[in-house]
Amino acid sequence: MKTLALTLALTAMGAVPLFAQAPATPPTPVITTSGEGIVKRAPDRAWVTIAAESRARSAQDAQRMNTAAMTAVVDRIKSTGIPAEAIRTTGYNLQPEFDYASGKQSLRGYVARNQVEVRIDALPKTGDVIAAAVGTGATSVSGMRFDLKDRESAEQEALRLAVRDARARADAAASGAGVQIERIMRIDEQRDVDNIRPMAGVAMMRAEASAQPVPIEAGEIEIRARVTLTAVIR
Repeated sequence: MKTLALTLALTAMGAVPLFAQAPATPPTPVITTSGEGIVKRAPDRAWVTIAAESRARSAQDAQRMNTAAMTAVVDRIKSTGIPAEAIRTTGYNLQPEFDYASGKQSLRGYVARNQVEVRIDALPKTGDVIAAAVGTGATSVSGMRFDLKDRESAEQEALRLAVRDARARADAAASGAGVQIERIMRIDEQRDVDNIRPMAGVAMMRAEASAQPVPIEAGEIEIRARVTLTAVIR
């Protein structure tokens, strides 16, 4: 009984630990590098935004005129071989316009605007589509951009190149430090909101019905991928 009491007393005083503390694990030595992959391709798809504006004294007349104008524009675009599913409305608004004189506001009339985005899968048709729309009554063309139909494969190729670049940099760093890479611990992709560049644009006002096809040079686009690689060394 005396032995048990002595043990409990020493434990309470901290002389006898109840649990042994595990030795601290040393940090794993690593090398962290970044890599970038760039793939350049000729685009094979385009998007363009086409709009028609109509003005009239009354809201009803402005709406009616705009409906007729945009229907003619869309029908003309379809006649160039663009399918209906490649055309989508991206904006419509009807609002009043005012004149200001001597500090007074007077209603001038109303303006209606209808806007569609057109996907063009046959790139050589881009200029013809723009000319057809403008010649039929479109008042503005804007927001042209180019892309790839098979964007996924281009992104994957850029990602492979980025990882290869990061690994090569890790190998070079390890060699310079006199160590060896044991294994890859992790790879983190740094995704951009839009990793395809550049985006081209064109804007114009209404032209005559005999408007000539607009010259469009798509050039080349870049698909980029960036990664951070962490490797364990020994």
